[in-house]
Amino acid sequence: MFPVLAESTTTTALPNLDQPLVWAGFLVGAYLLGSFPTAHLLARSRGVDLGSVGSKNYGATNLGRTLGRTWGILCFVLDAIKGAAPVLLSGWLIGALGASPGSLAPMTAWLWLATAAAAIIGHTLSPWIGFKGGKGVATGFGALAAMWPVLTLPAILALVLWCALVLVFRMVSLASMVAAVSVPCSVLVAAISANGLTGVQDAVPFLAASGGIALFVVWKHRANITRIRAGTESKVLQKKPNSPTSSTATNAAEVKS
Repeated sequence: MFPVLAESTTTTALPNLDQPLVWAGFLVGAYLLGSFPTAHLLARSRGVDLGSVGSKNYGATNLGRTLGRTWGILCFVLDAIKGAAPVLLSGWLIGALGASPGSLAPMTAWLWLATAAAAIIGHTLSPWIGFKGGKGVATGFGALAAMWPVLTLPAILALVLWCALVLVFRMVSLASMVAAVSVPCSVLVAAISANGLTGVQDAVPFLAASGGIALFVVWKHRANITRIRAGTESKVLQKKPNSPTSSTATNAAEVKS
């Protein structure tokens, strides 16, 4: 889970992380990229105002329910990319990409994680649509998966768990919350398995950040939690029942025959 990679023989000029402007540049850039209103623009391309239909949420799930599964999958992929892109770029620029947790300076690790958080916040609070947005699941997955190798496998395992839960329970919200919580759990297990308490100490920034992101995802789904407890949460991958009109027509036809 936490492989130790060989150090590169080439040297590159890394940005001075003691400079506030460096942090500001990374975080503002990640926020703006994350704020790109993917679902809103895809819906608009089909003449739909996503903020006035379904759950009124600007995310892949609501888009998929409104326009169809293909559109939802496309939106998920694009939202994941806008989370992964700033993380990959920042990781490369600060020398974090490909490094093990124990080899990263604390400031380097925290800036990398802050960049991921900024992209997720941008997605959920986009200035282009009145500081509204999605719930951060797809963008969060992309951001965490891009933290090679520290969080890549936990993120992939979370995606597999998400798919399994959607197939079993048919609730995207439930699957999203459980998958988000699974990431810090996977990081903790991997850290202990690798180096015991030393591994946990090395992974503290990644544990704290993934745990914070998980809590944020759960908080964004607080209305869904209420509906789940009430048994009224929307489900996916189910056939829609026949309308009363069509059922009446069918019954009438059967009587005539």
